[in-house]
Amino acid sequence: MLQLNRAQALIAALRPLVAVVEREILKMLRQRGRLVAQMVRPLMWLFVIGAGFAALTARRGDADYQTFLLPGVLGMTMLFGAMLGALSTVYDKESGVMRLLVIAPIHHAWIVIAKIVSAAVAGLVQGTLLLSLLAVLGRLPGDISLALLAAAMIGTSIACAALGMAVATFSGTLENYAVMMNVVIFPVFFVSGSLYPVDMLPRYLRAAASANPLTYGVDLIKHAMLRPGNVGLGGAEFGLASDIAAIGAFTLAATIVACLRFSRDAACEPLIHAAARPMRR
Repeated sequence: MLQLNRAQALIAALRPLVAVVEREILKMLRQRGRLVAQMVRPLMWLFVIGAGFAALTARRGDADYQTFLLPGVLGMTMLFGAMLGALSTVYDKESGVMRLLVIAPIHHAWIVIAKIVSAAVAGLVQGTLLLSLLAVLGRLPGDISLALLAAAMIGTSIACAALGMAVATFSGTLENYAVMMNVVIFPVFFVSGSLYPVDMLPRYLRAAASANPLTYGVDLIKHAMLRPGNVGLGGAEFGLASDIAAIGAFTLAATIVACLRFSRDAACEPLIHAAARPMRR
């Protein structure tokens, strides 16, 4: 009986979390045009920019640069998808939906976790859609480890979503989030080993790449998609254990920062007070 009561209490506690995730997923699926448009960016990188870099690397004897670029483009798709998914947090602040969430009888950390899960699902859906397009176009390598690729995509999406949520908790408006997102997202992408091996970078950029969570997400995808002897520029540069540990540590740290920031004093209370203040004449 005690175990049954605990199970019922757990289900009751998770019900608001599931409701928030379901709301965000349904909203994303209704925006089919956005999902299709999000595929333009990675395909441009792969078939336009990638083709140009492939011509340059072919002169050095490093063939098949586009194959090397596949994990980076996949990581970029999930990074942009998850960061844009976290945008809904700022939108909910401005629209007033967040007031309903913060007065609900659940801990605020659950709201943060629900938003992270929702943004991670958005990034994962877009990554899966890109993989499907690449499979149709015949651009995927034939010796992919599907289980490892699935784990790498899930881990990378969650880490990117945690990063996006941490940025969102420091943003009060959509315009502010857009600026902060651009400041964060481009350095994270360019210094991640997505476009070129990390060991080819200057020392200071290698140090930045070592502190970048996307570096380890892309490297984990390389473990699943690339074999060292199949690509001229090489495959994964870090060990599996290092990638998993770095992604897990960053996700935990970013989630803690977002939960601390998303507190009643820092982020939620001003919304309630602003609604409760009488209008000045």
